[in-house]
Amino acid sequence: MQPYELTLAAAADAIEARRLSPVELADSVLERIEQVEPRLRAYVTVDAEGARRAARRAENDIAAGRHRGPLHGIPMGLKDLIDVAGATTSASSRVRSGHRAQTDSTVAARLSAAGAVLLGKTHTHEFAYGLTTPQTHNAWDPGRVAGGSSGGSAVAVAAGAATFALGTDTGGSIRVPAALNGVVGLKPTYGLVPRHGVTSLSWSLDHVGPITRTTEDAALVLAALAGHDPRDPASLTAPPAHYRPGPDTDLTGLRIGVPRTYYFDHVDPEVAAAVRSAIDRLQALGARLVDVEIPMTRYIQATQWGLMVPEATAYHESSLRTVPELYQADVRILLEAGELMSAGDYLRAQRSRTLMRQEWARLLREVDLIAAPTVPMTAVPAGQETVTWADGTVEGVSDAYVRLSAPANITGLPSLSVPVGHDTAGLPIGMQLVGPPLGESLLLRVGHAGEQTRSAGHLAARAAPC
Repeated sequence: MQPYELTLAAAADAIEARRLSPVELADSVLERIEQVEPRLRAYVTVDAEGARRAARRAENDIAAGRHRGPLHGIPMGLKDLIDVAGATTSASSRVRSGHRAQTDSTVAARLSAAGAVLLGKTHTHEFAYGLTTPQTHNAWDPGRVAGGSSGGSAVAVAAGAATFALGTDTGGSIRVPAALNGVVGLKPTYGLVPRHGVTSLSWSLDHVGPITRTTEDAALVLAALAGHDPRDPASLTAPPAHYRPGPDTDLTGLRIGVPRTYYFDHVDPEVAAAVRSAIDRLQALGARLVDVEIPMTRYIQATQWGLMVPEATAYHESSLRTVPELYQADVRILLEAGELMSAGDYLRAQRSRTLMRQEWARLLREVDLIAAPTVPMTAVPAGQETVTWADGTVEGVSDAYVRLSAPANITGLPSLSVPVGHDTAGLPIGMQLVGPPLGESLLLRVGHAGEQTRSAGHLAARAAPC
């Protein structure tokens, strides 16, 4: 096994035990980037020399007894919405051409303090306003979409071109590309991870979180990210939590809600079968399965778009009026559509969100978490705009990908996507776990238990045929 193939936890253990140096790990990952980047285009920019300097500093610090923890010396990618002092934050848009951040975002500063090694900035769908990230190619089949908007981050992790990465999630933008590329994606509770210094899409829906190869890795990154920051008005003052799952896979007494409605409607049969099989494995570990009705399903899409579209348009108001030609057509159309929405529409979406939060809170008193597909189908061919379901219903690809992830953004509940298999074309399938506010430790424990019931192939993302 090459160093770039290691999980974060395995690499951290090897570095702490002096079996692997941060320089060796960084060199291996940078070589992997050179190998796969021409085909995958996960990165906007790669700072190889900066990464090597940071790796040497980490090596020297560790040798001097100044080991900072499990992220020390670990190579990472940051979605190109996340400010790093002195570096460009382009949001994959010509609108941001030449923009350089003056200071670090909160999450970049925290990862730097933990000793992580920045490789570069990963591609996003322009301003995170889309679910495909068209400039980046899927790690398993470069002819298919990467998912979005954190497509670059997910592809980099899946291909071994980063040991972990950060993404943002407004309607599924961490979990969708994680599912389509066979890696783990965690959208934390709204406000748990501060967003100061992160370019916004929709302030009341935006989240920042990790994309990793395992749930244990996600826990290690989350521990470094979580914590109050007064510069983010939504930032929570949450009690300290232990996120890293232990070795115990016993789920006796846990109540897992299995949706009768919504989450298995208009879902590819292979996806549904893989997710149900994964749920059955959780049952075999002692969990009790409970059939549940998902509340207010007819309002989910309208509420998601009713919140996101006007908030995004408000953020881009100035540049949309002065340099509209610099936006890609798909994003510009969405931003212009937001100008047509009334204040009444936005207030009705906010009211719907309040009611939806109340109903989900009631549901999560009946069960401990929900298990369901992350996305309704695996990665579609690049350029495909619609999907036709067995009953003849035609749905836009982006609408399909956001459909199952949006409820956790609307409610602010934590949601974890974990790989649970592949379809007959060899493309990854993801299952998401949705839990109560600040229920990340529970989701990670259950996701980790599920990983242990599969063969070592659950880390197949390391060998993505990219």
